Amino acid sequence: MRLILMRHGETLWNVEQRLQGHDNSELSERGIRQAREFVPYVRALLPAHVVSSDLGRTRQTVGLIGYPDAPSDSRLRELDMGEWTGRRKRDLIAEQPERYHAWRAGTFTPDKGESWGDFRARVAAGIRDWLHKAQGDLLAVVHGGVIRAACHEFIGLPPSRVIPVTPGTATILNFASADAPAAQLEGYNIGSVAPDVSVAD
Repeated sequence: MRLILMRHGETLWNVEQRLQGHDNSELSERGIRQAREFVPYVRALLPAHVVSSDLGRTRQTVGLIGYPDAPSDSRLRELDMGEWTGRRKRDLIAEQPERYHAWRAGTFTPDKGESWGDFRARVAAGIRDWLHKAQGDLLAVVHGGVIRAACHEFIGLPPSRVIPVTPGTATILNFASADAPAAQLEGYNIGSVAPDVSVAD
């Protein structure tokens, strides 16, 4: 049983290196192209079930890859970044470098934001439920942070060690069953033509 985690296409805020969290930003022209270019991968992977986060950028992406009626789940939303929502990565690094890097490592939570532990727990719960419902390979259109949380939960890879995921690509985890406590990493950044080091999820 495979969990196929596709990151949404690039957004206008990704271009500006702004942290998005629960806020929405439309896909850029490049993001729309990334989503459309992922369609052959979807056809080759043949998921048994498709789900997405309920945020606008993932709903736009899931429609572009051919599943506009796929269900959505708020548990698959990006990390709530609290008062850092909308902030530019470069500004945070200049103003609060230690806190920014601790946040990327999952050890610091901005004011009014969501802790890494709480985020990881809700993502894991959502994924587990959908794996049971899928009864086969599951494609989840989500966010960079969700993919990092899944890698931490299911393959033991902490967020500080995860290379940023390129928009419009997939990470694949292979489970022996929906109840398996851990998975094997089958693929990372699948579909990427030119790696994108954006971390403004």
